[in-house]
Amino acid sequence: MQSEHNLIDSSRVNGTEVYGADRQQIGHIDHLMIDKQSGNVAYAVMNFGGFLGMGEDHQPLPWKSLRYDTELGGYVTDLTKDRLTGAPERANDWDRNRDYETRLHDYYGLAPYWI
Repeated sequence: MQSEHNLIDSSRVNGTEVYGADRQQIGHIDHLMIDKQSGNVAYAVMNFGGFLGMGEDHQPLPWKSLRYDTELGGYVTDLTKDRLTGAPERANDWDRNRDYETRLHDYYGLAPYWI
């Protein structure tokens, strides 16, 4: 059922499944990172890998790389699991590191959210 609303509470996004280009589940959204100045969502931090919560990794996905699919009830990205695992290794301060953010957006072929 398609919602008539354009907005969603962030607590409802957390835990939503993420599907790859092949429409196979590749992870789920753990939380969102929001730019304090603009109020725009910069990243969805996705959990992937592991088994029953053990060995999971986190990877920030540029919000622009995701689109909601009502049929799947989750977010779809053109990325594959292989492309995701080859992404630039997260810096310890990735959420405050513009150089890392630039490399990440370049890797995914997307314009940075701050532009």
